[in-house]
Amino acid sequence: MGLFRSFVFLLMLYLLQGSNTSLVRLNNNGYEGIIIAIDPAVPEDETLIEKIQNMVIDASTYLFEATEKRFFFKNVSILIPENWKSITQYKRPKHESYKHADVRVAPPTLPGRDEPYTKQFTACEEKGEYIHFTPDFVLGNKQNEFGPSGRLLVHEWAHLRWGVFDEYNDDEPFYRAKSRKIEATRCSTSITGLNRVYMCEGGSCVTNRECRIDSKTKLYEKNCQFFPDKDQTEKTSIMFMQGIDSVTEFCNEKSHNQEAPTLQNKMCNYRSTWEVISNSEDFKNTTAMLAPPPPPVFSLLKFSERIVCLVLDKSGSMAASNRLNRMNQAAQHFLLQTVENGSWVGMVHFDSSASIKSNLIQIISSSERRKLLESLPTAASGGTSICSGIESGFQAIRNADFRIDGSEIVLLTDGEDSTAKSCIEKVKQSGAIIHFIALGPDAAQAVKEMSIATGGKYIYASDEGQNNGLIDAFAALASENIDASQQSLQLESKGLKLNSNDWMNGTVIIDSTVGKDTFFLITWNQQLPSIYLFDPNGIPMGTFIVDSASKMAYLSIKGATKVGVWTYNIQAKASSETLTITVNSRAANSSVPPITVNAKMNKDTNSYPSPLIVYAEILQGYLPILGANVTAFIESKFGETEVLELLDNGAGADSFKNDGVYSRYFTTYKENGPYNLKVRAHGGENAVTWNLRHPLNRAAYIPGWVVDGNIEGNPPRPENDEDTQTNVESFTRVATGGAFVVSNVPQSPSFLDLFPPSQITDLEATSNEDEINLTWTAPGDDFDVGKGKDYIFEKL
Repeated sequence: MGLFRSFVFLLMLYLLQGSNTSLVRLNNNGYEGIIIAIDPAVPEDETLIEKIQNMVIDASTYLFEATEKRFFFKNVSILIPENWKSITQYKRPKHESYKHADVRVAPPTLPGRDEPYTKQFTACEEKGEYIHFTPDFVLGNKQNEFGPSGRLLVHEWAHLRWGVFDEYNDDEPFYRAKSRKIEATRCSTSITGLNRVYMCEGGSCVTNRECRIDSKTKLYEKNCQFFPDKDQTEKTSIMFMQGIDSVTEFCNEKSHNQEAPTLQNKMCNYRSTWEVISNSEDFKNTTAMLAPPPPPVFSLLKFSERIVCLVLDKSGSMAASNRLNRMNQAAQHFLLQTVENGSWVGMVHFDSSASIKSNLIQIISSSERRKLLESLPTAASGGTSICSGIESGFQAIRNADFRIDGSEIVLLTDGEDSTAKSCIEKVKQSGAIIHFIALGPDAAQAVKEMSIATGGKYIYASDEGQNNGLIDAFAALASENIDASQQSLQLESKGLKLNSNDWMNGTVIIDSTVGKDTFFLITWNQQLPSIYLFDPNGIPMGTFIVDSASKMAYLSIKGATKVGVWTYNIQAKASSETLTITVNSRAANSSVPPITVNAKMNKDTNSYPSPLIVYAEILQGYLPILGANVTAFIESKFGETEVLELLDNGAGADSFKNDGVYSRYFTTYKENGPYNLKVRAHGGENAVTWNLRHPLNRAAYIPGWVVDGNIEGNPPRPENDEDTQTNVESFTRVATGGAFVVSNVPQSPSFLDLFPPSQITDLEATSNEDEINLTWTAPGDDFDVGKGKDYIFEKL
């Protein structure tokens, strides 16, 4: 009973985290389950591991004092790439993966840009995504510019865990205070220093003078910088410049500077960082410790070959709605394209009992992939015993002399199973990761709890085959622990219901960042259609391989695929036909990061009428992609689809303009139960760009120190023209964002206006002779959806 209570408490903690993927838990004031992952692209260097440990040890002490003896780092896992050599101290990960990493040690966004930052695109008090440190920073080569790494980890941890923001502003480094004095943007104003124009070239400083006032802005000129005194007595604030020796606290209600144009003021309604932290669940559930905390405990975990077992439902209900065949089509796509070479894959079927149909086989070539296809189920019958299926999956892994730790179970089921709860604790303790694909409206929800507790994915697919949800679900199961250049990326996913002789026409773009191992898949549910595929030069492609039994045809291009716009024309040959097309490819060059799309909801569970937020992030490596057309498709339990255009305009649900994160509120709930998210991104020629600006929510760069009245400058920060945006070629991508569950939706539609317009956050006034021009981003009628009716201006 005690174990069950522990599991329920742990599950509630995970549910409170919403759609954030962190596995961190707070236990007796100590943060457990912290993951620091070294990117596979980082060259092997054991010194990096030692430096990470030292950074965390220093950070834990600093965090403890900064939070008035409340929090410390208790245990930390360091994930080591598979391509580093193995030593006996390295253990195999369990639930830990790169997706769950709280800190990523990875190459810089651009060469020379070693600034630490936190990926944070949600509202105040909401958790961030991850912290990004570069190897050069962790190794201590940037301490002069950013301060000690342990202190900086605490600065970034406050972004990540408590949703606070920076108390400096590179875009508005100075402001005019109520006293009419020009002040440096900082918190607190008790931090002393000099405002100077200080410019160095070729090793000598050619300019060192007082700042002049710009006649237009009435503030200091563009090149003016604030240089803090090296010796200070002020203790705040960590979110301004934690590298100052005296700074050991967060700004509180007394010391907070509400006048400064900081993100903290803008995003958190002028509350201090300590006020936000004090309102967190972490703070409310703890009291100050009386004794110093123990030092952090480290686990060194190294990835090895991927181990995955498909556990497939073949019960009688799988005969309905073409489910068995659709499952086989999706599983074939996974086996032929998605799963990576070098992986070990097995297969289990279950109904009221379970059996191993294929022990683990290592994927070396297409022959192993084809052999696994022979093990797919051909008939549906019997009841549903999910626990039997999972246990047989574990047995298949043990039969190959592998440990269950870190292995993956891909469980697909369409049925309810009242006994599924009986193995939740065993599954959690096994160390395996459970990915749950729920097919149809009656799939057992107990498995959802397993996937949450083990760090797996939860994806829902309805019975509406034209939505292509089942193939999308399996396509989303590419390994998360390998370099992005090795992952299968989805370029197209489309389906239609058609009458005989009707056409499904379209194009898919093969951009230069992909084109290796490209895979075209066509499915139908009645009769083989006419299939025509043309390369960018209009040349028809070769014959598709047809699998009549599974009602699918595919074309695999193993070498390089021609870059450009490919055209497909598919003609239905039966009435009430359902056709789908799926296109996947891998990176063309391991040294050039492919364009990727990641999608998520802000919460995994929600209760009507509370709104949800859809997010989609488009990156190349770590560079944001701007100007894309991004559309979200949200499918309800019975297959009804809501379409939303996502925006990166800094209004409504979108916290920051031009950060490569496209967002929108979702409020049009159709029914109770699971929903699934799919996102399509399209970048048109000359329309999309890289954002080369320095990332938001980064550590303050220290330009230098004032020592005995003289400036001791640091090397200038690598700069790009802040307005430069480099064009990106055309591309298409599709991503599955997983499932979420909505409850308390009324059976009859409500005619009440439940949702107000979003707050206007970017109102600007400019003077033009005898006129004042006001500009702002218009909100919608329901948050950022629809159109507002009126604007009311009140005289203050």
